[in-house]
Amino acid sequence: MTWSIVARDPATGCFGIAVATKFFAVGARVPFIAAQVGAVATQALVNPFYGTNGLKMLRDGMSAAAVVKALTDADAGRDHRQLHILDATGRIAAHTGKACVDWCGHSHGDGFSVAGNMLAGPRVLDDTAAAYAAHAALPFPRRLIAAMLAGEAAGGDKRGKQSAGLLIYGEEEWSDLDLRVDDHAEPLLELERLERISRERWMAFRRCLPSKRDPVGITERALIEQEIARSLAAGKSQ
Repeated sequence: MTWSIVARDPATGCFGIAVATKFFAVGARVPFIAAQVGAVATQALVNPFYGTNGLKMLRDGMSAAAVVKALTDADAGRDHRQLHILDATGRIAAHTGKACVDWCGHSHGDGFSVAGNMLAGPRVLDDTAAAYAAHAALPFPRRLIAAMLAGEAAGGDKRGKQSAGLLIYGEEEWSDLDLRVDDHAEPLLELERLERISRERWMAFRRCLPSKRDPVGITERALIEQEIARSLAAGKSQ
């Protein structure tokens, strides 16, 4: 019922997952990321333990392939699940259960993985992957969304559209960006709009918050507003 892309930005080291489906609130259960550890997307008949336990295994140093095997071996419902993982060293592994609804499958490229089920056909993943590769010059969030929009143009979820999500982690234990469109006639277009709005104030404000490099952050409101003003000016020039 879903397709997604799991990727690591070569420029920043950020992990990101973008996902869309004809189902409510896909961003609530599919994407799982741990900073500098890896990213896991669990879909089809979602098993949230694939996300939580998968990240624990990656933290313990297991490879993506070993994690996929351990998770699916322990799950009697594995035939109904789909899973793909990208670990901290760039290794990719995936599982598409034999009971997943056609069209279903997975593939990967340089630093990214795509997987989906209940799709209009294989072109959904092919075009998602091709667009991600072709838009390397875009900032990471926009590159992920552009890839998903290409997959939607190829047919996307064969049942239609309802929700989408974008989750990105950088150096911190919390997300750099966590956007969800839970119920919308055009969820990916709405996700694209929200990402654009995030660049107006949120991304600048986030840079002012406490971080590993600066545990206090910026507390002077005038300096925070200056940072936001610079962000707004930069946005208008793009």
